[in-house]
Amino acid sequence: MTTAPEGPAPEGAADEADIERRRARATRKLLRGFRSADSYGLVLLMIVATYILAVNVDARGRTFVILVQIITVRLSLHTSLARPRVRHLADGLFVLAAICAMSNLFVTDSTRLDTLVFATATLLYFVAPVAIVRHVAFRPQVDQETMLGALCAYLFIGMAFAFTYRVIGGLQDAPFFGTNGSGTLSQDLFFSFTTLTTTGYGNLVPEHNPGQIAVLEMLIGQLFLVTAVGKIVTAWRPKGWANPTNAPGGTPTP
Repeated sequence: MTTAPEGPAPEGAADEADIERRRARATRKLLRGFRSADSYGLVLLMIVATYILAVNVDARGRTFVILVQIITVRLSLHTSLARPRVRHLADGLFVLAAICAMSNLFVTDSTRLDTLVFATATLLYFVAPVAIVRHVAFRPQVDQETMLGALCAYLFIGMAFAFTYRVIGGLQDAPFFGTNGSGTLSQDLFFSFTTLTTTGYGNLVPEHNPGQIAVLEMLIGQLFLVTAVGKIVTAWRPKGWANPTNAPGGTPTP
């Protein structure tokens, strides 16, 4: 007995297989971005690593944190194709930060030195998001690099304000958080990101000016999250992830 030859696969099955292949390619492309020095994916991982290190090291370990910060900002300027003038300015700040960080290993009272280090880090972490926003704003299309770049800029802003609070606490006589003391770097980062996202737990509150510059961070965080990150995430559609044929009863677009 002979069997009839199998006919072509149903059209719906072929479409579904094509969608799955495109999804797999988009996923692989996204994962590659976290390994490439020319992608914001690696910058994002470095920012997260810097945050984790900053909240878990002691005073001596800050030297290592500063060096990681330098690498992170330098990588962000490379990825965002920052202008030569910006890179030269950043290089000068890198050298200053590195010298202060290494000097921190050989002094007993590092309060003033810490203030200088975090002042330098503040400038670097404000330069980075400006360069990133300028770069992603002129990309011809909204793709994964646009999305990752916007997220990096958002996190850079949060960390920049945290270092700003650290500098203010080191310069003023009164404790930055009033009865809660001057605060640690971990508390400064926690306060900064709860302010940036307007979560506002209320357990840490700046007692005096200029610490109440936190209002500015709150406004920037909301405006940036809604107008930039929100729009980009909404517009970003990796090829094959959102295909009309994937919806019940949908028809492919021409």
